[in-house]
Amino acid sequence: PRVGNERREKPKMASLSDVASDERTARMVLSMLVEPNDPVTGRILSRLGAVETLWLAEHDGAVVGLSPVDAQVWRDHLSAPGVTELTARIDQVQQSGVRALIPGDSDWPTAVDDLGEVAPYALWTRGASSFLSRPMSDLVTITGARACTSYGEYVAREFASSVAGDERVVVAGGAYGIEGASHQAALAAGGDTIAILANGVDRPYPVGHRDLLDRVADVGLLVSEVPPGAVPTRHRVIARARLMAALSSASVIVEAGARSGSLLVAQRAAELGRRVGAVPGPVTSAASVGPHRLLRDGTASLVADTSDLARLVERDQTPRVGLERELVRPPSPSPTRTL
Repeated sequence: PRVGNERREKPKMASLSDVASDERTARMVLSMLVEPNDPVTGRILSRLGAVETLWLAEHDGAVVGLSPVDAQVWRDHLSAPGVTELTARIDQVQQSGVRALIPGDSDWPTAVDDLGEVAPYALWTRGASSFLSRPMSDLVTITGARACTSYGEYVAREFASSVAGDERVVVAGGAYGIEGASHQAALAAGGDTIAILANGVDRPYPVGHRDLLDRVADVGLLVSEVPPGAVPTRHRVIARARLMAALSSASVIVEAGARSGSLLVAQRAAELGRRVGAVPGPVTSAASVGPHRLLRDGTASLVADTSDLARLVERDQTPRVGLERELVRPPSPSPTRTL
C-alpha cells in the first residue's frame, strides 16, 4: 500500500434508496416514515412512484409542485430512522407473516384508490387478505360509539348478523362498543369480518379486545396502513375513518355522540359517493345525537331494521336473497322503532 498524503475515499453511506430499490419495499418504507393521510406525499407518490419519492426525501433539490420552502418542510416532516434500523424492521416484518399489499397486487382493494392523493401507501394485513379483493358491494361498514347503550349494542349485533348471513363482510374498527359488538356478531354467525386498525396489526388494541382481534385475525382479517409495531395516535384514528368509508359500498352509524369519530366515517363516505345509513334512537340519548344530525342534514338514510339495511346495501345492485328479513324484535317497546 502507498503511504503519503493522498486522500482516502470515505465509505459510501447507506441511503434509503439502497434499502428500497423496488416499488414494494419503497412503499413499505414510506409507511414507516410518513404519517397516513398526507396529501403532499400522496401527490408526489402518484406522480413519481415510491422509489423516486424516497430519493427526493433524502436529497436537497426541487420537488415538482412545491416551492423550495415547502419542499424542505415536507422533508422535515419525515421521521426517518436510521437505514440500519429500517432494514432490521423490514426483515422482522418479512419473517412475522404479516403481509404488505401495494397497488397492483391481486388483493389490493381498488376501492381505496378513490381516495386519490390520500390513498394509503401500503396496507399491512394479518389474516385472509383475499377479503380485500371482494367487490366493494360485498363490504358493509358498521361503526358507532364506544360508550354505546344496550339499545345500540343490540341493533349493531342484529345488523352485523344480517350482513354476515347474506355472505357479505362486516367492516369495523375493532373498538369497544358498537364496533366490537359488530365483529362479535359476525363471528358468531359464522360470517366474515375485517377490522381496520389505527395501530400495527401485531399490536391488538384496545388490549381488552386482544382475544377478539386474535379471533378476527384467525378467521377474518386485520388491516392497517401503519406498519407492525406502530401505536395508535389521535391522527391515525382520524385517518382510519377514510379507509373504513372507502372500502365499503355502505356505512351504517348506529350510535354516535356529537363529537364521535364515527361521524368522520359518514362524512368521508358521503364525500366518496358511498351510501350512508343512520339508526334513529331516543331523543333523550346523547348517543343518538350523531345519527339524528346525519338524518336531519340529509347525509344519511334512515336505517331502523334489516329491511332498511337491505335497501341501503342493495340500492342500484342486483338483489340478493336472504338479507330482507325483519329483526327478531325483543319484547315491547321495540328498540328499533323508538322514533
